[in-house]
Amino acid sequence: MKVAIGTDHAGYVLKPTVLEAIREAGHTPVDCGAFSLEPGDDYPDFAAAVARAVADGEAERGVLLCGSGVGASVAANKVRGIRSALCHDTFSARQGVEDDDMNVLSLGARVIGPALAREVVHAFLGASFSNAERHRRRLEKVMKLEAREE
Repeated sequence: MKVAIGTDHAGYVLKPTVLEAIREAGHTPVDCGAFSLEPGDDYPDFAAAVARAVADGEAERGVLLCGSGVGASVAANKVRGIRSALCHDTFSARQGVEDDDMNVLSLGARVIGPALAREVVHAFLGASFSNAERHRRRLEKVMKLEAREE
């Protein structure tokens, strides 16, 4: 699977670890930037690039990195079809995909370290949507909310 990755200047230090984790899991990273530690590399720009790559089918999933992970997740969720969540544990990363069909994982580089980031990325990429009736029903309601806001 192709996995889009994007980071601002604050998340840039964790980017090599996440790229490696994506490859370790047998997937192909699609690097949407940033490519330096420049403070002008703002999270909305890279969150939009990752979210659009996923929404447009250029990647099946995405991973975002910023200082806390919150801003990147909020920005990504503004793109239709994106279900991004901030996860700093493996349970939430796995369950977010299995129950909520989460397609973008957001991480806070100032919150978690490289070892945990690797584990969380592996949990996210190793999970599949359960397709259970109750989860499909809830996802349909989420999609109706999104459609109503257009």
